[in-house]
Parts: sequence; C-alpha cells; structure tokens
Amino acid sequence: MSVIETIVDLPIEHERKVCGQFDSHLKKIERTLHVSMIARDGEIKIIGPEHAAKKAKSVFSTLIELSRRGEEIGEQNVDYALALSFDGQDDKLLEIDKDIICRTINGKPVKPKTLGQKQYVDLIRKKMIVFGVGPAGTGKTYLGMSMAIQAFKNGDVGRIILTRPAIEAGEKLGFLPGDLQSKIDPYLRPLYDALYQIMGAESYLHNSEKGLIEVAPLAYMRGRTLDNAFIILDEAQNTTQAQMKMFLTRIGFGSKVIITGDQSQKDLPSGTVSGLDTALKILKNIDDIGVCMFSSEDVVRHPLVQKIVKAYDDYEAREKGRKRPERGNGYFAKDKRHDGDD
Repeated sequence: MSVIETIVDLPIEHERKVCGQFDSHLKKIERTLHVSMIARDGEIKIIGPEHAAKKAKSVFSTLIELSRRGEEIGEQNVDYALALSFDGQDDKLLEIDKDIICRTINGKPVKPKTLGQKQYVDLIRKKMIVFGVGPAGTGKTYLGMSMAIQAFKNGDVGRIILTRPAIEAGEKLGFLPGDLQSKIDPYLRPLYDALYQIMGAESYLHNSEKGLIEVAPLAYMRGRTLDNAFIILDEAQNTTQAQMKMFLTRIGFGSKVIITGDQSQKDLPSGTVSGLDTALKILKNIDDIGVCMFSSEDVVRHPLVQKIVKAYDDYEAREKGRKRPERGNGYFAKDKRHDGDD
C-alpha cells in the first residue's frame, strides 16, 4: 500500500470554518480516513494511503467550496461529506447545496442538506401529495413549511393550511386554562415556530387575520373542501385510519399536500392502528403520490441526535428478533408434560 502526500489550497479566510474550533473537523477526518493532516500557510498537507488521501482531499475541497458559498461548516456537514466519500458520491453535496428553497426572515438560505432531503424537495415539486416519513430531526416539517411559504409568495396557491392531530405525547395534561385557541396552541407550537422563523411574526399575523394562513387541529378539517391551498399534515403517525381518510378526501383542485410523520413515535392508544401506516400501504402505487423515507443519515440536528436515532433503530431491530416465539412453548409442549405425568 503506497503512502502519498497531497496538498489542498486553503484560503486563510476559510481556515477557521473548515478546520473547526481547535481543528476539530480536521481531527475527525484524520481519525475516519486514517491520514495525517497539517494546516499551514494557506494550505493543508495530507499524508496517507493513496485511496484515503484522495478521499480526504475530496472532502476538504467540498467543505472549502461550501464555506465559499457562505455555509457555516458544522459537524453534520463534515460527517455527511465523509459518508458520501465512502459511497463515491463526493460531488453530490455541492449539487444539493445549490437548491435554495427560500430565505428566513434573517436572510439565511433554506435548502436541503442530504440526498434524502433533496429527494423530498424534488418530490414536493413534482407530485400533488407527498408523504415524508422518518425519524426526528430530518427536516420533514421545516422543509415542507418552506416549500409551502415559497409557493404562497409566488402565487402558486392562495392559502396555507397547517394541521396536526391534537393528541398528548404519552402524558395526561388534564384541562388546560383559557379559551379554545389557548388550549390547542401547545399542540401546534412547532408549526408556529417554523412559520415565525421563515415568514416572520408580523407577516404571519397579517396573513392569518385575512384567513390566508390557517393553523388548526386535524378535527377542524372535517366537512371542508380545500381548494387552491398548500396543506401540511404534521405528526401523521398519530392519526387513526378514519382521520387519515377524512383528511385525504378534503383535497380540492389546485392544492398540494405534504403529510409528515415518524412511525417510531406513535402516541395513539394501545391497539389503535396508525392512519399513516395504513395510507402508506394503500396509496403507494397511485400516480401523483410520492413517498420519501428518511433515515438516520438525514438527521440534520446536533450529530448526537443522529447517534440516538441510530441506537434506537438498532435496539428495536434486536428486540424484534428476540420476540420470535420459542419452539416448545405452546399447547403441544404442555401436552408433553401431562403425558409424562400419566
């Protein structure tokens, strides 16, 4: 195995972002690819086995280009660039980064950060109904909200409707004080948070008063026909089969629908079948309905969240394997013991 030395130019103004605080990004790449890296005088020297050194050079070149585009380089960017390098898709991260959906009220660009998120955004553009299913932190709701707000600003739809089932997350909250709006607001807070960040509180309130943006519990959708609207159903894993059917049959002409959910975080009563699970089975082969299944690799929150999601997935897979019925633990095993007693 030949050891080579290669050099990557690193502009001084990008060195801090790309190398990370106390060279944390640099050290992570060294540990992962088993190379040595030295940053000095506007360049990085990479020493290691040829295939590893080439991967390290590709990863660093990608991170430098992201920094040039104004991206804040975090641990998630480094992890994902490394993961893509192992799959031979080094150039994909820069392609994804070009797709700017909109900008927040502070001017920060909203864009997909993983291949799964890019697929999700592309499906939303092409299909009338899109299911975004996967673990927490994959941007299902936030990217969906961004697409809805952009469509509203462009005049593609006349209003935005955001809804989710009002169900307690595993704990009894009792009677909440205040009027009806005060009682349902806690259930809808994540939707408000995304709206305020992308659109701004003032713009949201103005459009809300005119009835152009509506945030409401799923129960309020019954009996309505939703034309010329961008509709997002969040936390769909907590719908019953009847609720999901009711929601899907509300959709009118000129509308686009996003349904998001995490199948591992159901808060339904024991024994109740999730409307999301049923819908995915029934509707998967219908034209103009898209399904994007996210994985732990698409988590864009703190890297620790990605590790937590992966740990839970592994644990649940092991538990399913252990729950298989053991041979000899049934009626016939019981009969055998009786035969011995006779």
